[in-house]
Amino acid sequence: MRRRAIGQVLLLAAGLVVLTVISAGSVYLVNQSREDARWVLHTVEVENQISLTQLQLRRAESAQSSYISTLLPDFLTDFENAASQLTPDLMQLRRLTSDNPVQGRVIDEIIQLSTQRIEEFRKTIALAREEHADDAARIVREGTGREAMSHIDDLANQMRAEEDRLFALRTASADRSQSLAASMTGVGSGLVVLLAGISIFLVRRSTRARDAAEEQLRDNNLNLEATVDARTADLREANDEIQRFAYIVSHDLRSPLVNIMGFTSELEELRGDIFKRIATLGRATAGAGGEIEPALEGEDKQLSEDFTEALGFIKSSIAKMDRLITAILNLTREGRREFEPVRIETRELIESIVSTMAHQASEAQAEIRIAPLPDLISDRLALEQIFSNLIDNALKYLKPGVPGDISIRGRTKLGFAIFEIADNGRGIDPKDHQRIFDLFRRAGEQDRPGQGIGLAHVRALVRRLGGTMSVSSELHSGSTFTITLPLAWTASNRNRDT
Repeated sequence: MRRRAIGQVLLLAAGLVVLTVISAGSVYLVNQSREDARWVLHTVEVENQISLTQLQLRRAESAQSSYISTLLPDFLTDFENAASQLTPDLMQLRRLTSDNPVQGRVIDEIIQLSTQRIEEFRKTIALAREEHADDAARIVREGTGREAMSHIDDLANQMRAEEDRLFALRTASADRSQSLAASMTGVGSGLVVLLAGISIFLVRRSTRARDAAEEQLRDNNLNLEATVDARTADLREANDEIQRFAYIVSHDLRSPLVNIMGFTSELEELRGDIFKRIATLGRATAGAGGEIEPALEGEDKQLSEDFTEALGFIKSSIAKMDRLITAILNLTREGRREFEPVRIETRELIESIVSTMAHQASEAQAEIRIAPLPDLISDRLALEQIFSNLIDNALKYLKPGVPGDISIRGRTKLGFAIFEIADNGRGIDPKDHQRIFDLFRRAGEQDRPGQGIGLAHVRALVRRLGGTMSVSSELHSGSTFTITLPLAWTASNRNRDT
């Protein structure tokens, strides 16, 4: 699949390169063809201008001859028109050939000769107008200007030959550019067709591979669902078995614990009699008599105090063990309880919890602020236990002598409700963030009552409700517990499967 993906990427890159080259080459060749065509047209324009200049000069010569012969004003007008048009035509021809130094030298010579020829025409016309028509006709018949006209024609033919040569070169260049453009278009079209064919082949192969993968995925999903159902059943059975085992163990531990507590109480009652007799024996040995209450002294008194202290340690340990067993039993009972999803007005629920802790908050000089909270469909008892525990912890671990500030806020995101319980208490060291969620584990100074099961129980409830729980805290900077729960939890989501 990786090679196929790389091949498709390379194919797309090759297609992009081909299209880029074809586009760039086509643009270049089109511009080149346009430029060649412009120069071909330029050559034609030069040749036309050469012919036009010769024509104007011939018109001036013809009008001059006709006027001398007839003295008609119309021929004089024709001469003036031709003579006046000749100079602009010569300047236009010079401009058109300014890119060619060879042609520039020739056109300069033509301009000089043409100017001289026009001046000769004007002299003969002036003679005719002054009634010296015979002298003017004689000048024309003698042909003194024919040599100049012949030389001008030779120069014009020379310019025309140069333009013919350039025309051939430029036409060949234009043909070559058009041929290259046609060839590039053909080759590019062929490459595009080839790449399109390869792309179709690869797409069809990928489609077949995808269909095969989807079919295999469907089979795997069927097998996976069956496996998940079997594993879920096994996990549920194992979870039930663990809870039953924890309940049985906790319940059975109660029996020896009760016996230990009973015998400890009896031992405490016997302590008085034992040390009273010790004192009596001590007085009898010393020869003292009477009914005075015996008093312990020295080592006997120390022994009595050590005995009393040992009984105190035993009783406190028994009480702690009793609380732990009770907590385990409560956890196992809670784990077996089926959740019942109902619609809950979260703000009302938390306000009722806060009202039950009003005395505790007053003693801690704490203010509990409740922001607008999203409503849920969830298990009411589980939510009461979650928020009660977190608010109780926030009140319990405030900084001494500092007014408490506890805020409860919430928002929704992507079908989940996010609750934050923040306080300005003593805070939690970041290295203990995970520890506080472990069963029977506590962090920080142990100056508050507790067994270390509250947050573990809260996280277990949150998980059963399909949510997550995290903490953000620093020492002496307060704590913020974040709980994410689905807005609409149903029993099929996650009940006894965790």
